[in-house]
Amino acid sequence: MCVLKKFYGTISCTRGSNKHAPGIESFLQKHEAQHTKRYTYSEVKRMTKSFAEKLGKGGFGTVYKGNLPSGRLIAVKLLNNSNDDGQEFINEVASIMRTSHVNVVTLLGYCLESSKKALVYEYMPNGSLERFAYGQNSKGKNSLSWEKLFDITVGIARGLEYLHRGCSTRIVHFDIKPHNILLDQDFCPKISDFGLAKLCVKKESIISIDGARGTIGHIAPEVFSKQFGEVSSKSDVYSFGMVILEMVGARKNINKSSEASTKYFPQWVYEHLEEYCVNAGEISVDSELVRKLIVVGLWCIQFQPKNRPSMTRVVEMLESQTNDLQIPPQSLLC
Repeated sequence: MCVLKKFYGTISCTRGSNKHAPGIESFLQKHEAQHTKRYTYSEVKRMTKSFAEKLGKGGFGTVYKGNLPSGRLIAVKLLNNSNDDGQEFINEVASIMRTSHVNVVTLLGYCLESSKKALVYEYMPNGSLERFAYGQNSKGKNSLSWEKLFDITVGIARGLEYLHRGCSTRIVHFDIKPHNILLDQDFCPKISDFGLAKLCVKKESIISIDGARGTIGHIAPEVFSKQFGEVSSKSDVYSFGMVILEMVGARKNINKSSEASTKYFPQWVYEHLEEYCVNAGEISVDSELVRKLIVVGLWCIQFQPKNRPSMTRVVEMLESQTNDLQIPPQSLLC
């Protein structure tokens, strides 16, 4: 049983329509990406064989498998037409054209033709982390070891650190969850789906947003209300921490009749940390990895944003010795 799934829905919360968004064409002319090709809708249909193979569906559109004329496999996201101002399209293009990192998905091209909007990405053969985060893949087998889950976690952390500090314009993603983490043929994680992303001036620490954005179960409390604190890159840190604990809680099946099945999992694992690590890890090395994941996850979901580590610090924590990590104070949003 997935311990966390009953706490985490898949309902997405989007901000209100921005009537003052710039025209998409003028935006593209001003911010044309040198290595991002523009395709016609007929070319997109041809590359996907008239959208024959669906890979998945998200809040902003449906993704299909396709091939470039060169034969390279691609994933094409056909965006919904529900938002006439095209803000999601602009967010995706504006964000990804500024990035180049092994843990961020690569945008190869786009289509803008009348109401038709599509984004062309590199193809990720292992799909999303959601397929594996709950301990079983689509065939019902536990296919990812603790070591592999740990490596994936480190990769996500490095990708987020890059978005927050490494690229030319700081980017806050606002929708970090297993569904938006894609895995290549070597299970290298790549952050995707920038439809809710916010671009910020590097020196700016506080972010202004109009309405909650993200997915229920992964949204930081300050995104709901300013009474919990200011919205910043620490909001992504919270979501990242919830992803870690979601993977840890689901990877180890727990008896339905146990206390863990009825109690908020982050709270339960905080109170039973050492016991859980021993039971989850088949060998001592696994136990150490599990403990490190849990401690880092608990730090990331601290109630007050100021008490959460930056993603730079998160990477350092993941790469440090387990004995060097202190358990955070019990300040969780229950």
